[in-house]
Order: sequence, then structure tokens, then C-alpha cells
Amino acid sequence: MRARIRAAKSIQQITRAMKLVSAARLRRAQDRVLAARPYAQRMHEVLQQLGRAGDLPDHPLLQKREPRTVGFVLATSDRGLCGSYNMNLIRAQQNAIREMGLNPEQVQLICVGRRGYQFFSKRGYPIALYRSMPTSGAGLEDARAVADAVQQMFVSGALDRVYLIYSQFINPVTQRPTVLPLLPIEPPAGEDDGTRYDFVFEPSAEELLARLLPRYLLTQVLQALLEASASEHGARMTAMSMASDNAGKMIQELTLTMNRLRQAAITKEIAEVVGGAEALKG
Repeated sequence: MRARIRAAKSIQQITRAMKLVSAARLRRAQDRVLAARPYAQRMHEVLQQLGRAGDLPDHPLLQKREPRTVGFVLATSDRGLCGSYNMNLIRAQQNAIREMGLNPEQVQLICVGRRGYQFFSKRGYPIALYRSMPTSGAGLEDARAVADAVQQMFVSGALDRVYLIYSQFINPVTQRPTVLPLLPIEPPAGEDDGTRYDFVFEPSAEELLARLLPRYLLTQVLQALLEASASEHGARMTAMSMASDNAGKMIQELTLTMNRLRQAAITKEIAEVVGGAEALKG
């Protein structure tokens, strides 16, 4: 019993330490997410305004094709001990494949994070690209590598559609698995009041789209990876907090049980001593 109590106390100390580490990393990741959101929102609004200009010039990233091969950018974590975080994302990926009626031959996965890579590679899904999810959080270079690979595969015709699957950071306790269409790029729909704008493009519309659309793609990928990093640390902090609380409850229960057993043993010994004394008197 004492050994079990000591083991539970060791677990509690470890989970408390991991909770503190995750909390520190979460604060940094949360600051990065909040700092990046205004830029991503502004890019969203710019593309939304361009969509009101009517028909945009042809661009490879706007080209719509019959979906024969679909790519998924799946952002999971490299490590575990974060509750159901990874399993929720894997389940969202499986649901997306099932709802689209795709078989493994029609799917190409771009995995950021070892957990998603290990799960789907063992089940025969083609992995077009794999990158680890840095412990300190994904950065611009990670997003650029993923965005460049996705853009190249889409433009070459290897992929006909691409979706982002990541966990949107709501707060340290809540993370929402999200499936976001990435390619082809469609100007976001806003409130349609029937107004159409006659833009004068400077430089030309073709040159503007050639600069804007790849940057918009990179922004979408970067924002998703930042949200995923913050969600991972939030999920791990919550999981370690629950594990520490459960270890504390286990320690209390084991201590109470041990005290009851010790009290019963002492009572039994006292009763035996008193019974022996009474027998000697008799």
C-alpha cells in the first residue's frame, strides 16, 4: 500500500511539472496566435473585396477541376499525453474521407506531426509530405514548406482539391477540430448586397493575383499551424491538470484505506492482548 502511495505521489509531481511547462509554452503559442489573427483576417477581407469585382483573371490556384485526387494537410502533434487532441483530429480526417466517398488511392496526405503520420501510414494511405511539429511551435518556415509543396502539387495536377484539417484554438480548455477548404482558392463569401465594384487594378489584375494568392495560401497554412500549436499545449496542460487531480484523489483514497487497515490491525492486536490477559486471570 505504501509503495502504491509513493508511486501516486511521484506521478502527481511529474504531471504538475509537465502542466507548468505546458502552461508556459501555451502562453507563448497563444500570443503568437492572437498576433497573427489580424493579418489573416485582413487578407481574408482583401480577397473578399476582390471577389465582388466580378470574374477574376485566370490563375492556377483558382482553377476548379473534377476531384479525382484530394489532398489533406493534417496538423497533429509529435508527442502524446494531450488527452483526445490527436484522436479528435484523426477522427475528423477519417470522417472527411468517408463523407467525400474517397478510397485510399484517391487521397494524398500532407502530415505535420508524427501522430497523424504514424496512424495513416500504417493503414496504407499515401503520405505526400511529412514534417514534424516543433515542440516550440510551428513557424513561418514550416508553413512555407507545406504551402510550397501543396501549391506545386495542385498546379501540376497531382491534386485536384486540398483541405486543411487542424484544431482551432478557442481557449486552453476548448479546441475545435476544423476542416477548411484550401485549394482551389475561392474568394470568401460575405454579405451580398448586390453591389459590384469596378476596380481599377494597379498593377494589372494578373500581376496582383500572382502576388496575392500565394501569400493568401501561405497565410492560411501558417494560421492553421499556429492554431494547432496553441491547441496542442492547451490540451496537454488540461490533460496534465486532470492527471494531477486524479493522482491526488488516488493518494487520498489509498491513504484512507491504509489508515483503516492499520486501525483494524491495531484493534485486533489490542483485542488479542486483552483476551489473553482475561484468559490468564481465569
